[in-house]
Amino acid sequence: MSTLPACPKCNSEFTYEDGQLLICPECAHEWPADGSGEAAADGDKVIKDSVGNVLQDGDTITVIKDLKVKGSSLVVKVGTKVKGIRLCDGDHDIDCKIDGIGAMKLKSEFVRKV
Repeated sequence: MSTLPACPKCNSEFTYEDGQLLICPECAHEWPADGSGEAAADGDKVIKDSVGNVLQDGDTITVIKDLKVKGSSLVVKVGTKVKGIRLCDGDHDIDCKIDGIGAMKLKSEFVRKV
């Protein structure tokens, strides 16, 4: 039986393998089993869209659900394309500028990478 490496985030020894990923059950950190990738090297959070594609700064995304703009009567419609996104920390992980609305923060679960 091979020994798996400890979690790079919390140093838990209870990691397990799921396909090509290693997963820590204590802190829910995931990283590639082969040791490559920016998640393993930097310890950064990997942000994925609604279908599991990894998002990066500068990507173009499409909104998959009508989103009401808080404090306004405006709505971001399904299919709205947003170019040049920036990833940020927090509950809303995408910082962007939408034509006709302005600067906004979006949750990655409501977008899809184009």
